[in-house]
Amino acid sequence: MILTIDNILTAEELKQLTDTLSQGNFVDGQTTAGWHAKLVKQNRQLDSTSPDIKPLEALVINALQRNLLFKLAINPKHIHSLRFSRYEANMHYGSHTDNAVMGGKQFFRSDVSFTLFLSSPESYEGGELIIEKPEGDLSYKLNAGSIIFYPSTFLHRVETVKTGTRLVVVGWIQSLIRDTAKREILFDIDTVRRSIFAKEGKSVEFDLLAKTHANLLRQWVE
Repeated sequence: MILTIDNILTAEELKQLTDTLSQGNFVDGQTTAGWHAKLVKQNRQLDSTSPDIKPLEALVINALQRNLLFKLAINPKHIHSLRFSRYEANMHYGSHTDNAVMGGKQFFRSDVSFTLFLSSPESYEGGELIIEKPEGDLSYKLNAGSIIFYPSTFLHRVETVKTGTRLVVVGWIQSLIRDTAKREILFDIDTVRRSIFAKEGKSVEFDLLAKTHANLLRQWVE
């Protein structure tokens, strides 16, 4: 399941991020790429030793955790490995798949990838996120403060930035539910039961759906 959420950041949070990053020390993004991704990665990332890293990570994670749609659709267990990335003219990230396991001392699975857009789409040309699917490529270039989540199993790429600067936060999530199809089933059931509750309250139909949702969670949670 691919999910986009508009305005996951407040205007104040977006300004804080962009203002801080405008003064940040950015280094070659290949330092965090896998051995094969290094061949196609051309961007810059905020230096991992920057004192701004932890506060900025906390800001982004807090914005995600307070969003109900994110929690219902993704069932997050760990949000990890955030990167504050900048693409300038002629930079791109060729077709690649994300590492299955990430982290330093503690390892996390990458079930869901996300890109949080910080630059307005009018401020740069090119730089679309392309998700490669068997039925065809999907292209995304969201408004500043908006985010896209997609299964980490997909090949994807960032098209060459022709003019301007593309500023984003990318990161990964280890979900309580490893399988993307199972996450979608749970999300659909939860959406329907909440709709029934809003219209009818705690009905027999709501109780049955609530039982089914809970029992599937018991089977599938890791």
